[in-house]
Amino acid sequence: MTTDSPSPRSSQPWLHQKGEVIQEFGTVKQFPVALSYEARMYSCQRLNKALADTQILYGLYKKHHWLMRGATFYQLHLVLDKHAGEQLDIIDTIAERVQSLGGVAVGDPRHVAEITSIPRPPDGVEEVPAMLSRLLEAHETILIEAHDAAARTAEWGDDGTIDLLVSQVIRTGERQAWFLAEHLVDTPLVRA
Repeated sequence: MTTDSPSPRSSQPWLHQKGEVIQEFGTVKQFPVALSYEARMYSCQRLNKALADTQILYGLYKKHHWLMRGATFYQLHLVLDKHAGEQLDIIDTIAERVQSLGGVAVGDPRHVAEITSIPRPPDGVEEVPAMLSRLLEAHETILIEAHDAAARTAEWGDDGTIDLLVSQVIRTGERQAWFLAEHLVDTPLVRA
């Protein structure tokens, strides 16, 4: 007997499967989370914007971690990797929040690139101060959006989204921006 599909009890994986989209991006399904459809829809839209920007920030951190140069190479190499890891945790938390509200989290990098408002960096290596400034500008973009999103989701009574935005996106972003900005202060590495 020949068949294109393995039997249900076979260890052979069922390869090349295709499926229909069962929930479109930009929609929310009904979940019993004590928030209106409108509140969940609004929060998902704002969270997906934050998710896209945060994925780009994570990518910038990894890129600059790999391309770091100069006298403070080691310190910056480590701090940028640490910040990238913290941003990766935030990405997962935001995506899970979107899903818990009944939405669809943006995940495909090509879709992320369409949604983000963080400008694309050059493909090559920039000078270290320019790389750090680029990270600071990305943080500021995210922080402006997160403050506004937190204030507006408060109007919808979405305390969970407010908590995520304030306790993770804003607090982590502010701390990371502080660390980066201090590396751009013009002080000598050693006294003459």
